[in-house]
Amino acid sequence: MRDNKKPYFPLFVDLTDRAVYVVGAGTIAKRRIRALIRFTNCLTVIAPEVNPELNQMEQEGKIRILRKKCDSADLCGAYMVIAATNDHRTNEEIYEYCKRQGILVNVCSDKKKCDFYFPGLAGREDVVVGVTANGTNHKMAKAVTEKIREMLEECW
Repeated sequence: MRDNKKPYFPLFVDLTDRAVYVVGAGTIAKRRIRALIRFTNCLTVIAPEVNPELNQMEQEGKIRILRKKCDSADLCGAYMVIAATNDHRTNEEIYEYCKRQGILVNVCSDKKKCDFYFPGLAGREDVVVGVTANGTNHKMAKAVTEKIREMLEECW
């Protein structure tokens, strides 16, 4: 660990009725959305354009989509926000707004602007395991997550 920074504490939070927002609809955003729909009933995606997969999730009632560029007012009442756009300026504006409002925020493109890291997830039924390497070694975290998935399969 550099600069005496400690690792992030693993914390499991009930997001069932918490307002969770994902800003963006690209590859990283879609991965986050796919993972989050298992944990919250209140997932909103903000993006000017979305693909058929996200449209289907909306039709199934799994997510709500605001088809527009994100404005700070869109995030009012959010518990947690994931900024996953390809626009550095938009991500920065989201980060600054969330910090001022006390909203947990993760800017996917900048690990220094993350109140939390999005973990690799392995789970089966009520068992959920989150894996992170504190934003430093994504390949290792992914490999460990895959091993845990294999172990869970063996247990069932």
